Amino acid sequence: MKQHAYICLATAVFFISGNAIAQHSSSIPDKMTYPKTKKTDVSDTYFGTTVKDPYRWLEDDRAEDTKAWVKEENAVTQNYLSKIPFRNNIQKRLENLWNYEKFSAPFKEGDYTYFYKNDGLQNQYVLYRQKEDSEPEIFLDPNKFSKDGTASLAGIEFTKDGSMAAYQISEGGSDWRKVIILNTSDKKIIGDTLTDIKFSGLAWKGKEGFYYSSYDKPSEGSQLSGLTQFHKLYYHKLGTSQKDDQIIFGGEKMPRRYIGAGVTEDSRYLIISAAESTTGNELYIQDLSEPNSKIVNIVTGFKGDHSIIDNQGSKLYIHTNLNAPNYKIVTVDASAAGPANWKDLISETENVLSVSTGGGKIFASYLKDATSMVMQFSMDGKAERTIQLPGVGSEGGFNAKKQEKELYYTFTSYIYPPTIFKYNIADGKSEVFKKSAVDFDPSKYESKQVFYNSKDGTRIPMIITYKKGLEMNGKNPTLLYGYGGFNVSLTPSFSTSNIVLLEQGGIFAVPNLRGGGEYGDKWHNAGTKLLKQNVFDDFIAAAEYLISNKYTSTNYLAISGGSNGGLLVGAVMSQRPELFKVAFPAVGVLDMLRYNKFTAGAGWAYDYGTAEESKEMFEYLLKYSPYHALKPGVTYPATLITTADHDDRVVPAHSFKYAARLQEFHKGTSPALIRIETNAGHGAGKPTGKIIEEQADKWAFMLYNMGLTFK
Repeated sequence: MKQHAYICLATAVFFISGNAIAQHSSSIPDKMTYPKTKKTDVSDTYFGTTVKDPYRWLEDDRAEDTKAWVKEENAVTQNYLSKIPFRNNIQKRLENLWNYEKFSAPFKEGDYTYFYKNDGLQNQYVLYRQKEDSEPEIFLDPNKFSKDGTASLAGIEFTKDGSMAAYQISEGGSDWRKVIILNTSDKKIIGDTLTDIKFSGLAWKGKEGFYYSSYDKPSEGSQLSGLTQFHKLYYHKLGTSQKDDQIIFGGEKMPRRYIGAGVTEDSRYLIISAAESTTGNELYIQDLSEPNSKIVNIVTGFKGDHSIIDNQGSKLYIHTNLNAPNYKIVTVDASAAGPANWKDLISETENVLSVSTGGGKIFASYLKDATSMVMQFSMDGKAERTIQLPGVGSEGGFNAKKQEKELYYTFTSYIYPPTIFKYNIADGKSEVFKKSAVDFDPSKYESKQVFYNSKDGTRIPMIITYKKGLEMNGKNPTLLYGYGGFNVSLTPSFSTSNIVLLEQGGIFAVPNLRGGGEYGDKWHNAGTKLLKQNVFDDFIAAAEYLISNKYTSTNYLAISGGSNGGLLVGAVMSQRPELFKVAFPAVGVLDMLRYNKFTAGAGWAYDYGTAEESKEMFEYLLKYSPYHALKPGVTYPATLITTADHDDRVVPAHSFKYAARLQEFHKGTSPALIRIETNAGHGAGKPTGKIIEEQADKWAFMLYNMGLTFK
């Protein structure tokens, strides 16, 4: 059970679309008029330094004056965007591009094979199932969860025999979920709906019930931004009320911020992961085959990341970075499972290891310069083969139940649409199972990896994608996208809306910044706390590389990032405002002095540190915090901030306060706007219609502010 970093990578990367680019003549007034945002006399003192926070009142997202401010800001933004003459044409082009059938890799549960499918423009993917030689039938249609498509399926788990399933629903993009249980044979609901569940998987214990995790719900009026501190692991027995669910682990007696649970495939062991932050976890097991058995600790402390990936009887297989920054696999007997008894099965290499299992085999996926390499091992650690992938890119999958003879995986890259392959576990042969129906010819494009030096000389990889034969004249509209945090690795992935950027001679560039997980713990830690500036330096150096090699120039360079990537964009546009023409900070962490006051933000302290922990840390955060780093009288890039009213991961107050101060301080004629999506959250489960509208707005904004148009 590897603990997830509960500040998600905003995976939606936004692109322009159309058939041709040319210069435009302006139809929008040069001088922007923004709503007059009130200022209040609020401040905090840290280690003798007083920091003013005049827009603190915008943190109260439920207050009437905040709601009024949101309405006024959205009106200004939509008025600006509506006057861009080619905005509607971009949206139509995006709709045409999106309108093709999309499938997930299939998976087997009980007597059925399940898969997800979207007919083209459906707001949510539909879950289908079929028996061998029968026609597929709809099992769950999330498009019927709500009239506007904003409720989504946020996860589903089946019993071992496939006879029952429990699924999670997210409403309006919120991290708070509800759970519904049903019989799979007739799809009839069992018992009551469970509510107020957050940051949780579902782990069945036979057919009796399941484990789930949640927090105490913040009091009414602060449910969006209220602090969630102590996670609790519950057991829900079928046929009983949720109010009677037992706390299995956590709570005030064992306070942990994040707790996750799983049950081994043979149903023998309950596995519990407990963490204080997004890096490092404790590991516990309970032998469910023994009545009244105790929960036993395997790993104490939070100095490493560990997960149990499989078991054979009492033999446990553990994926760990303990004394192995790039990870390894060890085995140990459950009767004495502490690290002192671990035996290396698959040793650490120079490449970062992630792992999955299927058909009684171990699949080791290595990151080699942020691209995938997969090897198959026997359960005794013997290397059997290196799996031949279609090219340089990213794989996903390579997991199945132990009895399966074949499995499915997906391969993709920036110019390779996601393709599903069927893999024969015995002979290692792959065959195409389902090709993407998107209209795209990879042979016309190239995606190459380059390496450049950051400010301190560190060698940074970057993948640059564009049309073959493109002239490097410094005039190509370019999107530079980054993240750089929480051990998250940016690996090549295809975006449908990226097609038209490439068609038009646009460039898409993704550097693998420090703070990510591309080169293991050392790479991650080199972009945390008092080393966070390394991440910004890496991103700035990427922009300078693109400019010096004439891929683009300042007038045609846009930067984009979401969540922790929104912090990245906010920081670098404050430090080097002259370097970029357009900036898109999305759902960003923008107030670094107060991020830990909301929802589960305190769990991000491993990466960021907090203003309260030391004078040095406070001064470091204050210097780069995007909200505080803005200075009056500076000309900043044309900026479109995006957030959502139901984002309870990175609360919208970050973006609200940042927008207010940017509008106050920015002296240039370029716009400083905020687009606040309604009935949406941090990004997961966002309806297709909302995604297309948002992307059309963004790339109309980008093109227009580069002095370009769309034909």
